[in-house]
Amino acid sequence: MDKKIDISIVIPVYEEEESLPELCQWIQAVMNKIKETKADWQYEVIMIDDGSEDNSWEVIHQLAEKNSSIKGIKFNRNYGKSAALDTGFRVAQGEVVITMDADLQDSPDEVPALYQMIKEEKFHLVSGWKKKRHDPLNKTIPSKIFNRVTRLLTGIPLNDFNCGLKAYQNKVVKSIEVYGEMHRYIPVIAKWSGFKKIGEKVVEHRPRKYGVTKYGLKRFITGFLDLLSIIFVGKFRKQPMHFFGFLGLLSWLIGGLITVWLLIEKQVKLYVYNIPFKEIRDIVDQPLFFIALTAVIIGMQLFLAGFIGELIALNAPQRNDYLIAEKVNIE
Repeated sequence: MDKKIDISIVIPVYEEEESLPELCQWIQAVMNKIKETKADWQYEVIMIDDGSEDNSWEVIHQLAEKNSSIKGIKFNRNYGKSAALDTGFRVAQGEVVITMDADLQDSPDEVPALYQMIKEEKFHLVSGWKKKRHDPLNKTIPSKIFNRVTRLLTGIPLNDFNCGLKAYQNKVVKSIEVYGEMHRYIPVIAKWSGFKKIGEKVVEHRPRKYGVTKYGLKRFITGFLDLLSIIFVGKFRKQPMHFFGFLGLLSWLIGGLITVWLLIEKQVKLYVYNIPFKEIRDIVDQPLFFIALTAVIIGMQLFLAGFIGELIALNAPQRNDYLIAEKVNIE
């Protein structure tokens, strides 16, 4: 029987050939220090090469030949960080899973403390917080705005959602799916999946030593769209009618109230103010009538969208993919 693995370190790699040897040497030094007190300590480093066009995969090969704890997966092309993390999560065997970036801006010295927070304090997830950043203002200011809005919309009190240095219980990474550009919202995905004990730890943010940043202003624009998407999917994936039906009912109500107002207004003019019928503007000639008609039509379309969504959810193969926390006497 294979010895259990205590910790898995998942590292997405994209054109980081210069930093990989130093990173792996640093990780090994930290792991060896832990082994001095825990002789049976086992770890694995899983590197996912996200379609690098430099020599990153060759470097990973060389490192794996020297250290059997280092494992590698290579994509045919660049699929993005979310795909790399999701693939790493699927193969990770450690009781605790740590993610970090490959550019040496995340310090492996933080790993033991993150591991202890998961094992001893029983957090489902611990996210790093780069409180003191070594980034220009054009990155730090949008990042602060982004984190503030995300806290407000999700209710998760984290200061740095996009920090690559995070720790998870194994059951968390096996229960969630990370896709598209959703890696920055893993705490949100975990919360919607029922893993609500989310902690935060101040970690060191090191200046970039090699290469250039892979992120631009575009990620902050698409980030807010991704946030709205994941909030919608998390809340209404199983019950789309609750969302579309509510909006449809609201739209119908607005259209109905406007119509009733127009009818009452006409009757008041006729019988209260005694205005001659021929001097009263027809209801169908008023702009408010067309606004009411549009609201009713939109309401009907939203209801139909809700019904179609319910039919799709009913026939989806994952319609009953409820997460089971524990079992007793059941294999």
